[in-house]
Amino acid sequence: MKALHMIAFILLVVGGLNIGLNALGYNVLGMLLGTSSLSQIVNVLIGLSAVLMLATHKGDCKTCSA
Repeated sequence: MKALHMIAFILLVVGGLNIGLNALGYNVLGMLLGTSSLSQIVNVLIGLSAVLMLATHKGDCKTCSA
């Protein structure tokens, strides 16, 4: 479960940076992956990671559970 948590966290960081840069006019995932179905798959994985972190955050976070 720890590996899944780390993958989800990394995907959330990548997604957050992409959204922040997208607001400035740079679509990093679009530049790297183009408009292919692979780009859509990565975006779906980022969304699923957000749902997973939302559902399991309280149990995993040392600060919130204290």
